[in-house]
Amino acid sequence: MSKILIVEDTPLNRELMQRRLEKRGYETILACDGAQALSMAALHVPDIILLDLSIPEIDGWEVARRLKNDPQLKQIPIIALTAHAMFSDREKAIAAGCDDFELKPIDFSRILGKIKDFLKIREGMP
Repeated sequence: MSKILIVEDTPLNRELMQRRLEKRGYETILACDGAQALSMAALHVPDIILLDLSIPEIDGWEVARRLKNDPQLKQIPIIALTAHAMFSDREKAIAAGCDDFELKPIDFSRILGKIKDFLKIREGMP
């Protein structure tokens, strides 16, 4: 079973994403701020990370940078989640180490497709 770390500071958004992913057979790990995200990623080494960029403690951009600088965690795909809709926000997220970018409100079918694609890549499938 693939593990997905959901980093989201809004409880309703976090719980909704958790329920929808678990319903599809994914194991979920939750974090509500940047410090907890780094801790949970190191502890559980998830297969993919859904990372809200506007989170307390340590913002998502810095979390992404730290994860990508960690030899044990840098291979984990990170999908940035944000309400910031400017093109420069996408570029900033990618520069920080995010592998993809998804605007809020989340289109669940689209993000589910991205998750599946990243997991196939990680598993070495075409």
